[in-house]
Amino acid sequence: MTFGARAVIKLGALKHNLKVIREKAPGTRVMAVIKANAYGHGMLEVAKTLADVDSLAVARPGEAQALREAGIDSPIVILEGVFAGAELGMAVDAGFDIVVHCIEQFELLEQFEAGRLSVWLKFDTGMNRLGFRVSDAEALINRARECRAIGELRLMSHLANANDRQDGKTADQLSLFRSIADGFDGDVSIANSPGLFGWPDSIPKPSGDIWIRPGIALYGISPFDGTSGADLGLRPVMQLESRLISVKTIDAGDPVGYGGTWEAEQDSIIGVVAAGYGDGYSRFAPSGTPVLVNNRRVPLAGRVSMDMLTVDLGPDASDKVGDPVLLWGDGLPVEVIAQYAGSIPYQLVCAVLNREPNMAVD
Repeated sequence: MTFGARAVIKLGALKHNLKVIREKAPGTRVMAVIKANAYGHGMLEVAKTLADVDSLAVARPGEAQALREAGIDSPIVILEGVFAGAELGMAVDAGFDIVVHCIEQFELLEQFEAGRLSVWLKFDTGMNRLGFRVSDAEALINRARECRAIGELRLMSHLANANDRQDGKTADQLSLFRSIADGFDGDVSIANSPGLFGWPDSIPKPSGDIWIRPGIALYGISPFDGTSGADLGLRPVMQLESRLISVKTIDAGDPVGYGGTWEAEQDSIIGVVAAGYGDGYSRFAPSGTPVLVNNRRVPLAGRVSMDMLTVDLGPDASDKVGDPVLLWGDGLPVEVIAQYAGSIPYQLVCAVLNREPNMAVD
C-alpha cells in the first residue's frame, strides 16, 4: 500500500477526450499539445497514447529531442522555434517542424543550407506575445517561399481571450487571421482548446488543411471559468490520490496547522493526508477546499504543509489510517480546486511532482 501522494494517469480517458475533440472538428488535422511534461501528465506515456494524431507539439527543442530519444516517431512541432544553427540542424535530422515567430529566427533560416524543414509562420493577431505583424504577412510569406531551407510553409496564430466566450476580442482576432488565411494556399491553425469548444469560427475554411491544437482539453479539463471538463463531455485524465496517515480527535477551539489559522468549532476528528505543496498541491488552497475521503467530501482544515494537509472529518467520522483520499480527479474536478486556490487548473496539474512514479492506467 502506497501512502504518499501520486498522480494516476487514465490513458483511457485521454483516448476518450481525443475522440470528443475529433468529433467537435471533423475533417481537421490534430496537433496535440504535450508541452510541459504533457501538462504534468507524463509526456512519454501521453505521446505513446496519442501516436495516431497528425502531430505532437512541444514548447522547446529539448522536449522534442527527449521524445525522439525515447522512440517516439510521430511528427513533432516546436512551438517556440529554435535560435541557433545547431538546433536547426538537429530539427532537420530529427524531422521536427518549427514555428518561426520573429525576424531573428527567419534570418537564421535564410542562412541555413544544411537541409529543409516544414515551418509554421506565426502571426500576432492580438495576443502581443509571439508572432509577426499581420500587416507584414504578404511580404513575409513571399520571402518565405524564396527561402531554400523552408519545405512546406504553414500559418498559425494564437487566441488570447478565447476562454471568455463573451469577449469580443476573440472575434477580432479570428477576423484578422482570416484576412491572411483565406488567401493562403496551405495549412493554417488558430484553434486551441477554448477556440475549439467556444468559437466555431476558429476553424476557418481556406484552401489548405485546417489544424486544431488541443491542449488542456485533451486532459479532460475545461478551458472556461465556472465549468468542468464533464460539461464538455470530457473525462479527467489525472487523479491526484493519497491516503490518511493519521486520524485524531480534537476539542472545540483547538487550532490546526501552521499559524493556527483554523480552529475547530466543535469537538471533531482531524485526518492528516500525505500530500502537500511539495507534491504539487496548492499552498494557497484555503480552509474549506473540498477533499474526498472514502468518496465523502470533507473540508480542508488549516494551511497546506510541504508534505501534509489536514481535513475536518467531522465528529462522527469512522475513517482510519490508510483510507483513500482523492485531491482531484473523477468526482472532484481540478477546476473546482483551482477556483478555491485562486489559481487555474493548468498551473495545478503542471505543478504535480511525483515522489512515486506516475501510474498509467488504461
